[in-house]
This record gives sequence, structure tokens and C-alpha cells, in this order.
Amino acid sequence: MARICVISVSGGMDSTSLLLQMLREGFQVYAISFDYGQRHVIEIERLRANLAYFASKGHSVNHQVVNLRDAFASFPSALTDHASAMPEGFYAEENMKQTVVPNRNAIFSSIIYGHALSIATRKNIPVQISLGVHSGDHAIYPDCRPEFYDAIFNAFGIGNWNSDLVKLSLPYLHMDKTTILQDALVSCKILGLDFDTVFKNTNTCYDPDETGRSSGRTGADVERILAFHAIGRIDPVPYQTSWSEVLAYALEKERDFNKKSANIS
Repeated sequence: MARICVISVSGGMDSTSLLLQMLREGFQVYAISFDYGQRHVIEIERLRANLAYFASKGHSVNHQVVNLRDAFASFPSALTDHASAMPEGFYAEENMKQTVVPNRNAIFSSIIYGHALSIATRKNIPVQISLGVHSGDHAIYPDCRPEFYDAIFNAFGIGNWNSDLVKLSLPYLHMDKTTILQDALVSCKILGLDFDTVFKNTNTCYDPDETGRSSGRTGADVERILAFHAIGRIDPVPYQTSWSEVLAYALEKERDFNKKSANIS
């Protein structure tokens, strides 16, 4: 009997790496994406391109996009307000809190849990939920912290019949972007996928231009660029300027943040 997992896949770097890991581990994957009016909705287009590539290599994924645009329309965030300025700089800077979307992961998790529980109940088999939450998100996003997931999934268990059939896995919880990319390298090798092709078909930038090129200046960009640099690779995703320019910007912002943190301590 095939093992089944339900995962949230945005089309970004972390969730794509998680998808690769689940395929590597032999799961039958049900992937759910959310269109909540995000400025970087191109991430879903990139995900579809990756899923087509995976299928061409023999790795099929059940994929569904959930439309939450109306539900999120009044939620204040730089990610959903297309007229607001997108904060730039190092990922852990205080201004990155402008990219928080109120209660986003609680809403996503509730829908994902409902899907997983429905499959588990219908088939009467255990189903795993896997999420790509990682340590780098903990400072800025309260809904990426371990205590949040402990509490909300405990509530889901209390509030549903057959909840013993659903288990939560957070394999990246204590990892960072660099170790996540290293895990993806292993997955690609095992699955027979080209790493650069896979990650060219992702989007991490919160503010891509009209052609989908990343700015290289948002906090998420900076964190991604530094991770690729750390594993000794050039990020294959298209940027608005050269790799050397976006890397220099990311390194500068990292140095500035570290200097500021040292002065405060």
C-alpha cells in the first residue's frame, strides 16, 4: 500500500525542496497550493512547470490550487497590497514584519488538515501532513514556530473524528535555507532530476517584475541568494540584474545586519 502525504506547495524554494523529499521517500503526494492574491502568484505557474517536468521523469503529483483571494482581500500585508512598497534588505530585519499575512498559516493548515483527514477517512489509512517550515522563519513569522504547530494540530486532533489517522511532519523545522538546498541536491540525484531545472522553476521573490524576474532585493531574495552562495552554486532563477550584483547586495545586507546585531549585544 502506497504511503500518502499531503503537503502545502507554494512553488518557492522550501516547499519545492520538501516536495522533492517526499517523492524521494516514496510517498504518493497530494500537493495543495493557495492563490490568496499574493503579488508573487507567479510561484504557482513555476510550480506547474516543475510538476510537468517531474511527470516527464516519471514522478507524478496530485496537485490542487485553492482560491482564497476573497478571503484574504482585506488582510493587511505587503504581500497582498499591490500598491504598497515592498520592504528590502536582510530577512531578519524588523521591517520584514510588513510581509506577515495575518493568520495565513492557520488558514492554510486548516485546509490541508481537512484534505488529509478526508483522504485518511475515505481510505481508512494513515496520512502524513508535511510542511516546509524552517528555523529561518521563526523570528519574523510567529505562525512558523514549533509552539504554533503544536497548538494548532493539537486543536485539530481534538476537534475531529479519526484524527489518529493524521500525523504531522515538519522535517525542516530545525534547518535553514542552506541545509534545505543541500537536501534538495540529494533528492534530485536520487530522483534523476536536474537541480538547476527544478530551481529555475521556482520563485522566492515577493516582488517579481512583470516578466517574473526576481528583484534580488527583498528579504526572501537575500536569504535565498545567500543559501545558493553557501552551497557554491549560482541561483538559476532569472534576476533583474546579474548574479554578481544580486550576490554583492545580499552579502552587504548580511554584513550590515550582523554589524548592527553585534553593536546591540
